Amino acid sequence: MTTVTTDPTYGSRGNWFARTESWMDARGKGAWIAAMVLGFIFFWPVGLALLAYMIWSKRMFTSKSCARKSSRVMMSRSTGNSAFDAYKADTLRRLEEEQGNFEAFLERLREAKDKAEFDQFMNDRAKQDDTPTSA
Repeated sequence: MTTVTTDPTYGSRGNWFARTESWMDARGKGAWIAAMVLGFIFFWPVGLALLAYMIWSKRMFTSKSCARKSSRVMMSRSTGNSAFDAYKADTLRRLEEEQGNFEAFLERLREAKDKAEFDQFMNDRAKQDDTPTSA
């Protein structure tokens, strides 16, 4: 019996792809680079596909998975000072909230830019349709 991953971060990709991606993420950026190099050595389209995926998913430029793991470890680790632990938890919660708000702002900004570009395209197209062509 095959199970399908219901984790929303994996979307509609297959279960094997989600497991492979999380396995590689658990080993860090070096594992991705090693897989890419081996892909180029054994069958260059595989290496090229991995390179394209790493660039598209921004794995080449950020250590997103490592940063998330370290922040979870830091949040769960207690210093023994309850006042500091409460301050740390509150600050981390606030920072995560601010990050979410900022990412939402960037998404709205991208959508507004896309809409403005589309509106401009439609206006230009309407102007071209309105101008009479001389024959």
